Amino acid sequence: MGAESCRLDQLGPGDRCVIRGIDGDPGIVRRLMELGLVPGTPVELVRVAPLGDPCELVVRGTHLSLRRSEAGHVHVEPI
Repeated sequence: MGAESCRLDQLGPGDRCVIRGIDGDPGIVRRLMELGLVPGTPVELVRVAPLGDPCELVVRGTHLSLRRSEAGHVHVEPI
């Protein structure tokens, strides 16, 4: 992953990024990829709940909610 990469849970509302990879155990990786979070996919963080969990994403035109713990497995590059 490049020098500018970070994790999805480190972004703020309105930030846009491209997924670069997913780490973690195979069950988590499979679940996230089934939701459309695959490398090369653009993602926008729409908002974060008041207590910081969950966050709302737009992936391929679909709104998803992810827990902060799940978002921490997704490595992204801001665009």
